[in-house]
Amino acid sequence: MSFKELLKSKPNSKNLFSFKKDLYSNKFSYDDLINAESELGRTLFGPLPVGHNREFFKHKGNVWIWHEDWTDSFGNLQNMTIRYEVRPAGVFKKVAGESYVKIEGAELDNFRQTAKNYLELVKSKLYC
Repeated sequence: MSFKELLKSKPNSKNLFSFKKDLYSNKFSYDDLINAESELGRTLFGPLPVGHNREFFKHKGNVWIWHEDWTDSFGNLQNMTIRYEVRPAGVFKKVAGESYVKIEGAELDNFRQTAKNYLELVKSKLYC
């Protein structure tokens, strides 16, 4: 069952994303769950500009992905993917083909708060 199908099924009155029973009975794939989590994660950054797509999710263990794509004013598809790795030595960010860079200060605080909000949102709306 796709996430879009999941959204079309009847939620309980307590919570729009209360599908815990369906998660076990329908045996969603890892991709289904990532897509569902990303649907929620993209809401953490406010409204999307027209023509933009955004993904934000926790990927396997200590890795977080933020991806955006859009069509520029010349009609060319643009995209940006940032990979965050949480390591014992800190949180490291990799943009496209660049090297990993340790994040600090306000950027680290923002990442921590966003990750916390994501986990709370996904837990309360999808895995309740």
